[in-house]
Amino acid sequence: MDSERRRIAVVVANCTFGLALLLGPRTVNSRLQINDIAARARKLHFSSIVVDTHADTTQRFIDGDFDLAARDPKGSVDIPRLKEGGVDAIFFSIWVPSKVKGPVAVNRATQQIEAVRDQVRKHAEAITLATTAAEVRAIRRQNKIAVLLGVEGGHMINSDLDVLRKYSTLGVRYMTLTHSGNAEWADSSTDKPAHDGLSAFGKNVIREMNRLGMMVDVSHVSDKTFRDVLAISKAPVFASHSNCRALCDHPRNMTDAMIRELAAKGGVIQINFHVGFLSQEFRSAERANPKINQAIAIEVHQRCGDKEGCQLIEGDRITREYVEQGKLPRVDWSTIIDHIDHAVEVAGIDHVGIGSDFDGANMPFGMEDATQLPKITEALLRKGYSEGDVKKILGENTLRLMDDVQRVSRELNVAK
Repeated sequence: MDSERRRIAVVVANCTFGLALLLGPRTVNSRLQINDIAARARKLHFSSIVVDTHADTTQRFIDGDFDLAARDPKGSVDIPRLKEGGVDAIFFSIWVPSKVKGPVAVNRATQQIEAVRDQVRKHAEAITLATTAAEVRAIRRQNKIAVLLGVEGGHMINSDLDVLRKYSTLGVRYMTLTHSGNAEWADSSTDKPAHDGLSAFGKNVIREMNRLGMMVDVSHVSDKTFRDVLAISKAPVFASHSNCRALCDHPRNMTDAMIRELAAKGGVIQINFHVGFLSQEFRSAERANPKINQAIAIEVHQRCGDKEGCQLIEGDRITREYVEQGKLPRVDWSTIIDHIDHAVEVAGIDHVGIGSDFDGANMPFGMEDATQLPKITEALLRKGYSEGDVKKILGENTLRLMDDVQRVSRELNVAK
Protein backbone atom coordinates (compact mmCIF):
# COMPACT_ATOMS: atom_id res chain seq x y z
CA MET A 1 0.00 0.00 0.00
CA ASP A 2 2.83 2.40 0.92
CA SER A 3 4.65 1.71 -2.36
CA GLU A 4 1.43 2.35 -4.29
CA ARG A 5 0.96 5.69 -2.53
CA ARG A 6 4.55 6.66 -3.31
CA ARG A 7 4.01 5.73 -6.98
CA ILE A 8 0.89 7.92 -7.17
CA ALA A 9 2.74 10.76 -5.46
CA VAL A 10 5.56 10.55 -7.99
CA VAL A 11 3.09 10.57 -10.89
CA VAL A 12 1.31 13.61 -9.45
CA ALA A 13 4.62 15.40 -8.89
CA ASN A 14 5.73 14.67 -12.44
CA CYS A 15 2.43 15.91 -13.83
CA THR A 16 2.67 19.10 -11.78
CA PHE A 17 6.25 19.64 -12.91
CA GLY A 18 5.22 19.06 -16.51
CA LEU A 19 2.34 21.51 -16.17
CA ALA A 20 4.73 24.10 -14.78
CA LEU A 21 7.10 23.58 -17.73
CA LEU A 22 4.19 23.83 -20.16
CA LEU A 23 2.46 26.84 -18.63
CA GLY A 24 5.38 28.48 -16.93
CA PRO A 25 5.74 29.21 -13.20
CA ARG A 26 4.02 32.57 -13.53
CA THR A 27 0.81 30.93 -14.74
CA VAL A 28 0.77 28.38 -11.91
CA ASN A 29 1.53 31.10 -9.36
CA SER A 30 -1.11 33.39 -10.85
CA ARG A 31 -3.75 30.70 -10.40
CA LEU A 32 -2.75 30.32 -6.78
CA GLN A 33 -2.89 34.11 -6.41
CA ILE A 34 -6.38 34.23 -7.97
CA ASN A 35 -7.68 31.79 -5.36
CA ASP A 36 -5.89 33.72 -2.62
CA ILE A 37 -7.44 37.03 -3.74
CA ALA A 38 -10.94 35.52 -3.75
CA ALA A 39 -10.52 34.34 -0.15
CA ARG A 40 -8.98 37.65 0.91
CA ALA A 41 -11.79 39.57 -0.76
CA ARG A 42 -14.52 37.68 1.03
CA LYS A 43 -12.83 38.12 4.40
CA LEU A 44 -12.23 41.81 3.69
CA HIS A 45 -15.78 42.49 2.50
CA PHE A 46 -17.46 40.99 5.53
CA SER A 47 -15.04 42.63 7.97
CA SER A 48 -15.62 46.09 6.41
CA ILE A 49 -18.49 48.47 7.06
CA VAL A 50 -20.40 48.53 3.78
CA VAL A 51 -22.62 51.58 3.26
CA ASP A 52 -25.03 52.03 0.34
CA THR A 53 -26.19 55.64 0.18
CA HIS A 54 -29.17 55.23 -2.14
CA ALA A 55 -31.92 52.64 -2.58
CA ASP A 56 -35.51 53.25 -3.72
CA THR A 57 -37.00 50.28 -1.88
CA THR A 58 -39.23 52.66 0.10
CA GLN A 59 -41.69 52.77 -2.80
CA ARG A 60 -42.28 49.05 -2.30
CA PHE A 61 -43.26 49.67 1.34
CA ILE A 62 -45.93 52.09 0.13
CA ASP A 63 -47.36 49.57 -2.35
CA GLY A 64 -48.40 47.52 0.68
CA ASP A 65 -47.51 44.04 -0.61
CA PHE A 66 -43.82 43.86 0.32
CA ASP A 67 -42.17 42.84 3.57
CA LEU A 68 -38.51 43.75 3.98
CA ALA A 69 -37.85 40.71 6.18
CA ALA A 70 -38.74 38.14 3.52
CA ARG A 71 -36.44 37.14 0.68
CA ASP A 72 -38.22 38.36 -2.44
CA PRO A 73 -37.83 37.07 -6.02
CA LYS A 74 -38.26 40.60 -7.36
CA GLY A 75 -36.27 43.74 -6.79
CA SER A 76 -32.82 44.06 -5.28
CA VAL A 77 -33.15 44.70 -1.56
CA ASP A 78 -34.52 42.84 1.43
CA ILE A 79 -33.00 41.90 4.79
CA PRO A 80 -31.83 38.40 3.78
CA ARG A 81 -30.11 39.71 0.67
CA LEU A 82 -28.58 42.68 2.51
CA LYS A 83 -27.05 40.22 4.96
CA GLU A 84 -25.83 37.93 2.20
CA GLY A 85 -24.24 40.91 0.45
CA GLY A 86 -22.57 42.16 3.62
CA VAL A 87 -24.44 45.50 3.66
CA ASP A 88 -24.15 47.15 7.09
CA ALA A 89 -25.95 50.44 6.40
CA ILE A 90 -28.40 51.55 3.72
CA PHE A 91 -30.08 54.87 2.99
CA PHE A 92 -33.70 54.41 1.92
CA SER A 93 -34.79 57.17 -0.44
CA ILE A 94 -37.91 59.24 0.19
CA TRP A 95 -39.04 60.03 -3.34
CA VAL A 96 -42.02 61.86 -4.83
CA PRO A 97 -42.03 62.74 -8.57
CA SER A 98 -40.92 66.32 -9.32
CA LYS A 99 -44.30 67.11 -10.86
CA VAL A 100 -45.98 66.53 -7.47
CA LYS A 101 -45.75 69.81 -5.56
CA GLY A 102 -47.02 71.61 -2.46
CA PRO A 103 -48.67 70.02 0.58
CA VAL A 104 -49.37 66.84 -1.40
CA ALA A 105 -45.63 66.27 -1.85
CA VAL A 106 -44.99 66.94 1.84
CA ASN A 107 -47.72 64.50 2.89
CA ARG A 108 -46.46 61.76 0.60
CA ALA A 109 -42.90 62.25 1.79
CA THR A 110 -44.01 62.07 5.42
CA GLN A 111 -45.93 58.87 4.72
CA GLN A 112 -42.81 57.32 3.22
CA ILE A 113 -40.66 58.32 6.18
CA GLU A 114 -43.20 56.68 8.45
CA ALA A 115 -43.27 53.58 6.24
CA VAL A 116 -39.49 53.14 6.67
CA ARG A 117 -39.74 53.72 10.42
CA ASP A 118 -42.56 51.16 10.53
CA GLN A 119 -40.32 48.54 8.86
CA VAL A 120 -37.70 49.26 11.53
CA ARG A 121 -40.28 48.75 14.28
CA LYS A 122 -41.51 45.51 12.73
CA HIS A 123 -38.05 44.05 12.28
CA ALA A 124 -36.15 45.43 15.27
CA GLU A 125 -34.27 42.16 15.63
CA ALA A 126 -32.48 42.82 12.32
CA ILE A 127 -32.51 46.55 11.55
CA THR A 128 -32.21 49.80 13.53
CA LEU A 129 -32.68 53.42 12.52
CA ALA A 130 -29.45 55.45 12.51
CA THR A 131 -28.71 59.16 12.12
CA THR A 132 -24.94 59.34 12.76
CA ALA A 133 -21.79 57.47 11.80
CA ALA A 134 -21.27 56.51 15.44
CA GLU A 135 -24.73 54.90 15.48
CA VAL A 136 -23.93 53.00 12.27
CA ARG A 137 -20.80 51.56 13.88
CA ALA A 138 -22.68 50.67 17.09
CA ILE A 139 -25.49 48.96 15.17
CA ARG A 140 -22.96 46.89 13.25
CA ARG A 141 -21.42 45.72 16.53
CA GLN A 142 -24.89 44.43 17.40
CA ASN A 143 -24.89 42.41 14.15
CA LYS A 144 -27.78 44.47 12.81
CA ILE A 145 -28.22 46.60 9.70
CA ALA A 146 -28.40 50.38 10.07
CA VAL A 147 -31.27 52.02 8.20
CA LEU A 148 -30.93 55.69 7.27
CA LEU A 149 -33.13 58.18 5.43
CA GLY A 150 -32.57 60.54 2.51
CA VAL A 151 -35.15 62.82 0.87
CA GLU A 152 -34.70 62.77 -2.93
CA GLY A 153 -35.95 66.12 -4.15
CA GLY A 154 -36.09 69.54 -2.52
CA HIS A 155 -39.59 70.14 -3.88
CA MET A 156 -40.78 67.98 -0.97
CA ILE A 157 -40.15 70.78 1.55
CA ASN A 158 -42.68 73.03 -0.23
CA SER A 159 -40.30 76.01 0.09
CA ASP A 160 -40.68 75.88 3.88
CA LEU A 161 -37.67 75.53 6.19
CA ASP A 162 -39.96 74.27 8.96
CA VAL A 163 -40.72 71.23 6.80
CA LEU A 164 -36.98 70.67 6.36
CA ARG A 165 -36.59 70.81 10.15
CA LYS A 166 -39.45 68.35 10.56
CA TYR A 167 -37.75 65.87 8.24
CA SER A 168 -34.52 66.24 10.22
CA THR A 169 -36.36 65.53 13.47
CA LEU A 170 -37.82 62.38 11.89
CA GLY A 171 -34.31 61.12 11.13
CA VAL A 172 -33.63 62.29 7.55
CA ARG A 173 -29.89 62.67 7.11
CA TYR A 174 -29.58 63.99 3.58
CA MET A 175 -31.65 65.81 1.01
CA THR A 176 -31.10 65.67 -2.75
CA LEU A 177 -31.76 69.25 -3.81
CA THR A 178 -33.63 68.36 -7.01
CA HIS A 179 -34.85 65.30 -8.86
CA SER A 180 -35.47 65.12 -12.62
CA GLY A 181 -37.32 68.45 -12.57
CA ASN A 182 -36.43 71.76 -10.97
CA ALA A 183 -37.37 72.50 -7.40
CA GLU A 184 -38.96 75.88 -6.75
CA TRP A 185 -35.53 77.14 -5.68
CA ALA A 186 -32.92 74.99 -7.48
CA ASP A 187 -32.22 73.88 -11.05
CA SER A 188 -32.05 70.21 -12.04
CA SER A 189 -29.56 68.73 -14.50
CA THR A 190 -32.43 67.39 -16.62
CA ASP A 191 -34.76 70.39 -16.75
CA LYS A 192 -34.64 73.83 -18.36
CA PRO A 193 -32.80 76.28 -16.05
CA ALA A 194 -35.17 78.53 -14.10
CA HIS A 195 -33.12 79.90 -11.18
CA ASP A 196 -29.56 80.22 -12.53
CA GLY A 197 -28.59 77.51 -10.05
CA LEU A 198 -29.79 78.25 -6.52
CA SER A 199 -32.27 81.01 -5.74
CA ALA A 200 -31.83 83.18 -2.63
CA PHE A 201 -34.15 80.84 -0.76
CA GLY A 202 -32.17 77.86 -2.05
CA LYS A 203 -29.02 79.29 -0.50
CA ASN A 204 -30.86 79.55 2.81
CA VAL A 205 -31.81 75.88 2.47
CA ILE A 206 -28.12 74.98 2.26
CA ARG A 207 -27.30 77.07 5.32
CA GLU A 208 -30.10 75.45 7.31
CA MET A 209 -29.06 71.95 6.25
CA ASN A 210 -25.54 72.73 7.48
CA ARG A 211 -26.95 73.85 10.83
CA LEU A 212 -29.18 70.76 11.12
CA GLY A 213 -26.36 68.36 10.26
CA MET A 214 -28.09 67.13 7.10
CA MET A 215 -25.83 66.19 4.20
CA VAL A 216 -26.37 68.27 1.07
CA ASP A 217 -26.79 65.92 -1.91
CA VAL A 218 -25.84 67.26 -5.34
CA SER A 219 -26.96 64.25 -7.38
CA HIS A 220 -29.50 65.36 -10.02
CA VAL A 221 -28.61 69.07 -9.77
CA SER A 222 -27.44 71.27 -12.64
CA ASP A 223 -23.77 72.18 -12.95
CA LYS A 224 -24.56 75.76 -11.88
CA THR A 225 -26.54 74.58 -8.85
CA PHE A 226 -23.60 72.37 -7.92
CA ARG A 227 -21.18 75.28 -7.94
CA ASP A 228 -23.58 77.50 -6.00
CA VAL A 229 -23.79 74.78 -3.35
CA LEU A 230 -20.02 74.55 -3.01
CA ALA A 231 -19.79 78.31 -2.64
CA ILE A 232 -22.42 78.40 0.14
CA SER A 233 -22.00 75.19 2.13
CA LYS A 234 -19.79 75.28 5.23
CA ALA A 235 -19.86 71.47 5.37
CA PRO A 236 -18.60 68.94 2.80
CA VAL A 237 -21.31 67.83 0.37
CA PHE A 238 -21.81 64.61 -1.54
CA ALA A 239 -23.42 63.06 -4.57
CA SER A 240 -25.48 60.17 -3.18
CA HIS A 241 -25.75 58.33 -6.52
CA SER A 242 -23.83 59.81 -9.46
CA ASN A 243 -21.24 58.74 -12.03
CA CYS A 244 -18.43 60.10 -14.19
CA ARG A 245 -19.38 62.15 -17.25
CA ALA A 246 -16.01 61.39 -18.81
CA LEU A 247 -17.12 57.75 -19.18
CA CYS A 248 -20.82 58.34 -19.92
CA ASP A 249 -21.89 61.73 -21.21
CA HIS A 250 -25.13 62.18 -19.28
CA PRO A 251 -26.02 65.50 -17.57
CA ARG A 252 -26.80 63.50 -14.41
CA ASN A 253 -23.13 62.50 -14.24
CA MET A 254 -20.33 64.71 -12.92
CA THR A 255 -17.49 66.19 -14.97
CA ASP A 256 -13.93 65.61 -13.82
CA ALA A 257 -13.77 69.27 -12.78
CA MET A 258 -16.88 68.84 -10.62
CA ILE A 259 -15.51 65.68 -9.03
CA ARG A 260 -12.25 67.46 -8.19
CA GLU A 261 -14.14 70.43 -6.72
CA LEU A 262 -16.34 68.11 -4.65
CA ALA A 263 -13.26 66.35 -3.28
CA ALA A 264 -11.46 69.62 -2.55
CA LYS A 265 -14.38 70.52 -0.27
CA GLY A 266 -14.07 67.15 1.50
CA GLY A 267 -17.03 65.57 -0.31
CA VAL A 268 -17.68 62.09 -1.70
CA ILE A 269 -19.07 60.85 -5.02
CA GLN A 270 -21.12 57.67 -4.51
CA ILE A 271 -21.07 55.58 -7.68
CA ASN A 272 -24.49 54.73 -9.16
CA PHE A 273 -25.24 51.33 -10.78
CA HIS A 274 -27.86 52.51 -13.33
CA VAL A 275 -26.89 51.30 -16.81
CA GLY A 276 -27.90 54.57 -18.46
CA PHE A 277 -25.36 56.42 -16.31
CA LEU A 278 -22.65 53.73 -16.56
CA SER A 279 -22.52 52.97 -20.27
CA GLN A 280 -22.15 55.43 -23.12
CA GLU A 281 -23.21 52.68 -25.52
CA PHE A 282 -26.47 52.14 -23.61
CA ARG A 283 -27.18 55.87 -23.36
CA SER A 284 -26.52 56.35 -27.07
CA ALA A 285 -28.86 53.48 -27.93
CA GLU A 286 -31.64 54.98 -25.80
CA ARG A 287 -31.22 58.38 -27.41
CA ALA A 288 -31.10 56.91 -30.90
CA ASN A 289 -34.47 55.21 -30.45
CA PRO A 290 -36.73 57.05 -27.95
CA LYS A 291 -39.60 54.73 -28.86
CA ILE A 292 -37.93 51.95 -26.86
CA ASN A 293 -38.35 53.81 -23.56
CA GLN A 294 -41.88 54.78 -24.56
CA ALA A 295 -42.71 51.11 -25.18
CA ILE A 296 -41.15 50.11 -21.86
CA ALA A 297 -43.19 52.76 -20.03
CA ILE A 298 -46.42 51.48 -21.60
CA GLU A 299 -45.64 47.91 -20.63
CA VAL A 300 -44.70 48.96 -17.09
CA HIS A 301 -48.06 50.69 -16.67
CA GLN A 302 -49.88 47.63 -17.97
CA ARG A 303 -48.17 45.46 -15.34
CA CYS A 304 -48.31 47.87 -12.40
CA GLY A 305 -50.98 50.51 -12.84
CA ASP A 306 -50.21 53.38 -10.45
CA LYS A 307 -48.09 51.39 -7.98
CA GLU A 308 -44.77 53.26 -8.09
CA GLY A 309 -42.78 50.56 -6.30
CA CYS A 310 -43.93 48.02 -8.85
CA GLN A 311 -43.16 50.44 -11.68
CA LEU A 312 -39.54 50.79 -10.59
CA ILE A 313 -39.04 47.03 -10.27
CA GLU A 314 -40.78 46.14 -13.52
CA GLY A 315 -38.95 48.88 -15.41
CA ASP A 316 -35.70 47.10 -14.58
CA ARG A 317 -37.11 43.68 -15.49
CA ILE A 318 -38.54 44.81 -18.83
CA THR A 319 -35.36 46.66 -19.76
CA ARG A 320 -33.43 43.46 -19.09
CA GLU A 321 -35.84 41.59 -21.38
CA TYR A 322 -35.18 44.15 -24.13
CA VAL A 323 -31.44 43.60 -23.72
CA GLU A 324 -31.87 39.83 -23.98
CA GLN A 325 -33.91 40.37 -27.17
CA GLY A 326 -31.08 42.45 -28.64
CA LYS A 327 -33.05 45.71 -28.62
CA LEU A 328 -30.66 47.40 -26.19
CA PRO A 329 -26.95 46.78 -25.51
CA ARG A 330 -25.87 44.60 -22.61
CA VAL A 331 -24.04 46.37 -19.78
CA ASP A 332 -21.83 44.28 -17.49
CA TRP A 333 -21.39 44.95 -13.78
CA SER A 334 -17.67 45.59 -14.32
CA THR A 335 -18.56 49.05 -15.67
CA ILE A 336 -19.18 50.00 -12.03
CA ILE A 337 -15.50 49.34 -11.37
CA ASP A 338 -14.56 51.55 -14.34
CA HIS A 339 -16.43 54.47 -12.77
CA ILE A 340 -15.01 53.82 -9.29
CA ASP A 341 -11.51 53.65 -10.74
CA HIS A 342 -11.94 56.86 -12.72
CA ALA A 343 -13.41 58.72 -9.75
CA VAL A 344 -10.51 57.61 -7.54
CA GLU A 345 -8.03 58.78 -10.16
CA VAL A 346 -9.70 62.20 -10.34
CA ALA A 347 -10.79 62.78 -6.73
CA GLY A 348 -8.45 60.63 -4.68
CA ILE A 349 -9.14 57.53 -2.63
CA ASP A 350 -10.80 59.46 0.24
CA HIS A 351 -13.66 60.77 -1.88
CA VAL A 352 -15.40 57.78 -3.53
CA GLY A 353 -18.18 55.51 -2.25
CA ILE A 354 -21.20 53.47 -3.36
CA GLY A 355 -24.80 54.61 -3.98
CA SER A 356 -26.37 51.72 -5.89
CA ASP A 357 -29.83 53.06 -6.80
CA PHE A 358 -31.14 49.53 -6.15
CA ASP A 359 -34.90 49.16 -6.69
CA GLY A 360 -35.00 52.45 -8.59
CA ALA A 361 -32.90 51.94 -11.70
CA ASN A 362 -31.84 49.44 -14.36
CA MET A 363 -29.07 47.26 -12.99
CA PRO A 364 -26.17 45.90 -15.06
CA PHE A 365 -25.86 42.17 -15.61
CA GLY A 366 -24.10 40.54 -12.68
CA MET A 367 -25.23 43.19 -10.17
CA GLU A 368 -28.90 42.33 -9.97
CA ASP A 369 -29.24 42.71 -6.22
CA ALA A 370 -27.44 43.36 -2.94
CA THR A 371 -26.02 39.83 -2.79
CA GLN A 372 -23.64 40.73 -5.63
CA LEU A 373 -21.83 43.53 -3.79
CA PRO A 374 -18.86 41.35 -2.70
CA LYS A 375 -17.86 41.27 -6.38
CA ILE A 376 -16.86 44.92 -6.08
CA THR A 377 -14.46 44.18 -3.24
CA GLU A 378 -12.82 41.34 -5.15
CA ALA A 379 -12.56 43.38 -8.35
CA LEU A 380 -10.88 46.26 -6.54
CA LEU A 381 -8.35 43.94 -4.92
CA ARG A 382 -7.57 42.43 -8.31
CA LYS A 383 -6.93 45.93 -9.67
CA GLY A 384 -4.32 46.45 -6.98
CA TYR A 385 -6.23 48.50 -4.41
CA SER A 386 -4.99 48.00 -0.86
CA GLU A 387 -7.35 46.55 1.72
CA GLY A 388 -7.43 49.89 3.53
CA ASP A 389 -8.40 51.71 0.33
CA VAL A 390 -11.16 49.21 -0.41
CA LYS A 391 -12.57 49.77 3.08
CA LYS A 392 -12.71 53.49 2.36
CA ILE A 393 -14.73 52.97 -0.83
CA LEU A 394 -17.07 50.45 0.77
CA GLY A 395 -18.08 52.76 3.60
CA GLU A 396 -15.40 54.52 5.57
CA ASN A 397 -15.41 57.58 3.30
CA THR A 398 -19.15 57.96 3.80
CA LEU A 399 -18.88 57.62 7.57
CA ARG A 400 -16.09 60.20 7.64
CA LEU A 401 -18.29 62.57 5.63
CA MET A 402 -21.17 62.07 8.07
CA ASP A 403 -18.85 62.87 10.97
CA ASP A 404 -17.60 66.02 9.22
CA VAL A 405 -21.15 67.25 8.57
CA GLN A 406 -22.08 66.68 12.21
CA ARG A 407 -18.96 68.52 13.36
CA VAL A 408 -19.84 71.56 11.25
CA SER A 409 -23.40 71.45 12.62
CA ARG A 410 -22.11 71.56 16.20
CA GLU A 411 -19.79 74.45 15.39
CA LEU A 412 -22.58 76.44 13.74
CA ASN A 413 -24.98 75.87 16.62
CA VAL A 414 -22.37 76.90 19.18
CA ALA A 415 -21.58 80.04 17.19
CA LYS A 416 -25.27 80.86 17.02
